[in-house]
Amino acid sequence: MSKIKVMSEILANKISAGEVVEKCASVVKELVENSIDASATDIKIDLIDAGIKSIKVTDNGIGMDSQDAKLAFSRHATSKLLKEDDLFFIGTLGFRGEALPSIASVSKVCLQTAQGEKGTQIIIEGGKLISESSCALNQGTIIEIKSLFYNTPARLKYLKSETTELANTTSFIEKLALSYPQIRFTLTNNEKVILKTSGSGNLHKTIHELYGLNVSSNMIEIKNSNDDFDIYGYICKPQILKSNRNHMITIVNGRVVRNNDLNKIINEAYYTYKPDIKYPIVVILINTDPTLIDVNIHPTKQDIKISKMNELTSLLYDTIKNALYQNLLIPKMEIAPLENDVKDTYIEQIVKKEESSVVKEEQAIFDLGVQDNVTQPVVINKELKSLKLYPVGLALGTYIIAQNDEGVYLIDQHAAQERINYEKYLKALQNEKVSTTALLFPISIELSASDYLTIKENREVLTNLGFDIEDFGVNTIIIKEHPTWLKKGYEEEQIRKIIDLVIVNKNNFDRVKFNEHIAITLACKTSIKGNTNISMESIEEILDSLVQTDNPYNCPHGRPTIIKFSIYELERMFKRVMN
Repeated sequence: MSKIKVMSEILANKISAGEVVEKCASVVKELVENSIDASATDIKIDLIDAGIKSIKVTDNGIGMDSQDAKLAFSRHATSKLLKEDDLFFIGTLGFRGEALPSIASVSKVCLQTAQGEKGTQIIIEGGKLISESSCALNQGTIIEIKSLFYNTPARLKYLKSETTELANTTSFIEKLALSYPQIRFTLTNNEKVILKTSGSGNLHKTIHELYGLNVSSNMIEIKNSNDDFDIYGYICKPQILKSNRNHMITIVNGRVVRNNDLNKIINEAYYTYKPDIKYPIVVILINTDPTLIDVNIHPTKQDIKISKMNELTSLLYDTIKNALYQNLLIPKMEIAPLENDVKDTYIEQIVKKEESSVVKEEQAIFDLGVQDNVTQPVVINKELKSLKLYPVGLALGTYIIAQNDEGVYLIDQHAAQERINYEKYLKALQNEKVSTTALLFPISIELSASDYLTIKENREVLTNLGFDIEDFGVNTIIIKEHPTWLKKGYEEEQIRKIIDLVIVNKNNFDRVKFNEHIAITLACKTSIKGNTNISMESIEEILDSLVQTDNPYNCPHGRPTIIKFSIYELERMFKRVMN
């Protein structure tokens, strides 16, 4: 007797549900994406207890007739793929025909749908059709999912808390709203509105509606294209960085994706503009030919493979890098507004415990709050180069105080000199002609056996930098000559740092990144420290050199170098002006 049996459709759907339906947000995702594919312009999501008890999605899409309404719950039934070749030209969010039957197999479903005439109502429990009847509905679809995982208690047990489930759902709807700013989204939980967008079609306005004024007023628009990709969106200025990657939103052909390669490109474009442990807020829409992407590599369809990734990498990296360079402004200290002038999204409120200390730290660094009407600073890079800052003194042995006709400036002396030294070292490293100086007494460096072999294998790297190296006994090298850009009096310390970097980067060597690492490391070690009193002549030298750098706004670790108090802000703080 055969041991192999064909499983029932209900059992197959329950197994499929384990891949498609992980949490409440997964159900919301599939239902709302169906509404988008149905050309809806108004989508409302109503949750009870974060969706654990009930998820109801109402849309004004094209709806279904009675035959399609029933067929939609059959496995692999779809209107979006008609032939095999369509798999390579996917233009919809859904296409597999697995979501509805999978959801229906582990919940109680009530579907109402209509195409402009009488509506159809389908009721399914645990994958079994309970009833089919007419209903009073003119256009669109209403689908309600109740008692999720009621017949799979093991799955129900592993749902997160209501707060976490709601946070996950809210986060995804935010991303969908940014993907489709022309659609009006409303999300409620227990009849309380969590988020609402206007469907204006304006991406920047949608960012404001979701994240509030503090974020929207600190975003930079980007737009660029090449032969294969078009990119458009907004990236944040470094003063509103986050402590996780949740706000790095990438949308490919209208699909919200989680792609590590894209996140890496974005993060690297912010290199030297932010600390490594902080991440930018970005909303980037990428459009390309459907044949260049594969969305069929994961059941959730949120990870994709992209052909011609090198072309997209160059386009995305250069666009973000150039936008930051051209638009970075000196952070301004601003007076706090009246209460409720700035709204947080619900998702931000939910995760506030996790990020509260980070958010407070970031706001303390860059502002005292947010004004009702944010006036954009006018000082950009080329203007700063001609800006004359007159030194006043030094506060706390760390912060240079300067002034001019526009206001008062605080400059972090270490961060400022670090930026100056970083660019000096980087330009020297990029110079094809290397000037060197011979040492009267060669520097001897003893290494471990493994490190010695690494240096021996990568000796050419050090030679190209201008170092004359010779072996000297067991696992020891001597430096007889070094490039002239090493700071006098710190030669051995800097050489050891460079050797350490060669050893650390042995398996992933990139000359551009290596040069940057050297420049950052040496700049930090050779710059004046905080809590160090310096002369007025040294202050003037730092100010004059800072305004001549390519990026005077951040140290190479991403911290701000200079903050401005405008005359208007100062007079408001001291109540000299009251408006």
